[in-house]
Amino acid sequence: MRAKLMSWFLLGLIRVLTGSQARWYGCPPKAEQRIYFANHQSHADLVMIWAALPKELRAVTRAIAAKDYWTKTPFKRWLTSAVFNVIYVSRDRSADEDPLEPLCEALQHGDSIILFPEGTRGSADEPQPFKAGLYNLAQRFPNVVLVPAWINNVQRVMPKGEVVPVPVLCSVTFGASMHLQDGEERRAFLERARSAVIALREV
Repeated sequence: MRAKLMSWFLLGLIRVLTGSQARWYGCPPKAEQRIYFANHQSHADLVMIWAALPKELRAVTRAIAAKDYWTKTPFKRWLTSAVFNVIYVSRDRSADEDPLEPLCEALQHGDSIILFPEGTRGSADEPQPFKAGLYNLAQRFPNVVLVPAWINNVQRVMPKGEVVPVPVLCSVTFGASMHLQDGEERRAFLERARSAVIALREV
């Protein structure tokens, strides 16, 4: 019950702070298994794209969150696990584990996921080069629909290094779905996916 109340509170807060505009350009909100992939400039990205999804899609869509950051305190752990039902991913490459394993488990379970292919937050106007995770997931799960998204202005709500949000009109634009093409090489696919995200900035 506490988690449900917190989710309602956060949805209301996000709408007050950002306007929480969801724009479906090229694909409708649809109950099919998807990997949403977006630019990443703020910790608020996770919350913003979650709030942009319709209620029925939020229930089956899980965001990716860095384990070392989002489990630092009991409150962060509770918020991300109980309210957002995130998938924790380790950024410690020295650990003897496949960082994609928890994502694969979620996809095998039938969940949709929200992925930030840059791997870390950026501060430039355009996303950093995408890491290989999106390509590897597209290879392993060819029937899962890939949907690019552009999160606009959220970095001004919660700039890097800040903890107090400020009201700014924001939006999430979802683009046309795509798939990994037969024989498509990793670099070409990742650049095509990145270009699909950047193109939504002008929509």
